[in-house]
Amino acid sequence: MTTSSCASSSSAELPGHFKAADFEYDLPPERIAKHPLPDRGASRLLVMDRATGALQDKGVRDLPDLLAPGDLLVLNDTRVIPARLFGRKSTGGEVEVLMERQLSRQRILAQLRFSRPPAPGSKLTLSDGVQVEVEGREERFWTLRFPQETDVADFLERHGQVPLPPYIDRTPEPQDRDRYQTVYAQNSGAVAAPTAGLHFDEALLHRLDEKGIGKIFVTLHVGAGTFQPIESEDIRDHRIHSERLSVDAEACARIEQTRERGGRVIAVGTTSARALESAAQSGRVRPFEGETDLYLYPGCTFAATDGLMTNFHLPRSSLLVMICAFAGRDATLHAYRHAVDTDYRFYSYGDAMLIL
Repeated sequence: MTTSSCASSSSAELPGHFKAADFEYDLPPERIAKHPLPDRGASRLLVMDRATGALQDKGVRDLPDLLAPGDLLVLNDTRVIPARLFGRKSTGGEVEVLMERQLSRQRILAQLRFSRPPAPGSKLTLSDGVQVEVEGREERFWTLRFPQETDVADFLERHGQVPLPPYIDRTPEPQDRDRYQTVYAQNSGAVAAPTAGLHFDEALLHRLDEKGIGKIFVTLHVGAGTFQPIESEDIRDHRIHSERLSVDAEACARIEQTRERGGRVIAVGTTSARALESAAQSGRVRPFEGETDLYLYPGCTFAATDGLMTNFHLPRSSLLVMICAFAGRDATLHAYRHAVDTDYRFYSYGDAMLIL
């Protein structure tokens, strides 16, 4: 497992910005995008100059003109699984199950929502009368065991619900199965979408290819813990969720070739950036297969990421803190205030920003 190592830094950000309250901003509720736009590529794009903090209002369709031939996009090809289930405890109380990850063919790690916690050894009854055993609890997650004859992946596909984020407070609709998924999703395992990638459609990917802008894929299976707010007063005391990650040798070679030619490595989403930085803990991106709980906050260095395309993130979240680590806290919060004032759409189904 890779963990954060932030003892040294070349960041211009003052290391005194470590209080969670320093990563707040005001967001009117109507700025939260509850539905995706009809056209993936129609979202707005706020472009920030990482050196000066200067801002430009653009659109996602402008991306091929904002990048240069020889630049390399890093995309997360994880696939979101229908990970939310509903059932009842043996006492009759309702329970909601949000799978965090599959541990084996029959066992899963999950978050549970209930009025009273279930007892270890008790049973939860899900769709089709399938009963799962509550094996025990590990911090905020529970271990559940399905019957021997039940294949968890198949059960989720038949009975699971799209795990929309908690701030999209509505019942998932049929379109969410497609739209809360990137067009290049391949490897199943995420319970939250790598949302910066939701803006890409086949037409945009084709235009990027024509412009000579390369792309590679990494896999980081986003967990439900991505929405966990920072509750400690000092952000350095926060512990980030662990997620499965794969960066192969081909991706590493393409990154090295890009750098040698003077091109930039642009991470599409915080998950892609986290994958890159987890694989670059030695100072150079190397093949990586395993888990990471890398947590990037102001004072950390970025060894592999030259640019970052990302959606707008929640206050007091590790994702916002990571953006502040990359672009500077003051510049980032200024950009967020500009986005609020100029009616950008926020969060998973919202608009994006590009930091170069």
